[in-house]
Amino acid sequence: MSKLEDILQNEVAAEIEAIAAQAEAKVKAILETAAAQAEALKAARQRVLEAEHAAALRRAESAAELQLNQARIAARGRVVEEVRAQALKALGELAQQPQFADTLKKLAEEALSSVGQAEALVVNPAHADLLAEWARSKGLELRTDPGLKDGVRLVAKGGKAYVQNTLSERLERAWDALSAKAAKAIWG
Repeated sequence: MSKLEDILQNEVAAEIEAIAAQAEAKVKAILETAAAQAEALKAARQRVLEAEHAAALRRAESAAELQLNQARIAARGRVVEEVRAQALKALGELAQQPQFADTLKKLAEEALSSVGQAEALVVNPAHADLLAEWARSKGLELRTDPGLKDGVRLVAKGGKAYVQNTLSERLERAWDALSAKAAKAIWG
């Protein structure tokens, strides 16, 4: 039996060897597939991370640009407000000049044409002497109001209506258009 045992042992050994070779081939195939899948997963994750990084970078750049634009707008707003303050200051200084009488008379004429029939002219006490003769020539009572800085107020007959015509109010009414022109002159 020894020969038969040898043959059987050889066949069993060959079969074991074949099964081991198949198992080894399967393990190798499984490992190669797993390595390929891991590499593909790693590459996909890398692409996702790069895309997320690029998106985050774009968001950060957009946020920075937005902040920069907001800062520019705020700075421009401060400059335009400074221009407005300087214009109002210049109007206040103009009201202190002796030649302001001509300007007051023009403002009073414009107000008078808007009121129609007036009974009184109201001016700042400092400007009363400048318009006293004009008020008398129009048959108007001359009144003073210290709150009226750079213009006139004409009170209609009956005293229920009035028209105020001041340089600062005219600046305020025209400020939207003037501020756009000022901004264009400053920044182009």
